[in-house]
Amino acid sequence: MQEILTVITYLVVWLVCRRVFEIESGLITLIISLGAAISVYIIFAAKRYEDKKNNDREQ
Repeated sequence: MQEILTVITYLVVWLVCRRVFEIESGLITLIISLGAAISVYIIFAAKRYEDKKNNDREQ
């Protein structure tokens, strides 16, 4: 699930950069899209870590 959401985030941000903001530079679009996708991946990883940590405390 986490990986699928990361890929979807990359594609959506890439399309927004191209269509809405009309950024012509491929490198800038790539950096922004990858940054957003990596951020989503890190947020989900941190949430999973916190959930696992809380479950370990309860047991």
